[in-house]
Amino acid sequence: MVEVISFVALAAGLIIGLGAFGACIGIGIMGSKYLESAARQPELMNELQTKMFLLAGLIDAAFIIGLGIALWFATANPFLGQIAQLAAK
Repeated sequence: MVEVISFVALAAGLIIGLGAFGACIGIGIMGSKYLESAARQPELMNELQTKMFLLAGLIDAAFIIGLGIALWFATANPFLGQIAQLAAK
């Protein structure tokens, strides 16, 4: 039973860590492409800025959803009862 809880903590840490890593890389690449395109065509800067902030929100939303799921598994593991039943058999 203790092993299952430790694996859940490990999985939650991986979900949070890899999600944060991916979100940071994605926003970094998007920001660099925004600056590059704004330097090439400054007249499109306002339009590009709107799209960049929309995409930044979507990238962050995906990470926040993963964070919520990881914390849900870490605090209230729904599979723990099923695993306890299997271990009792």
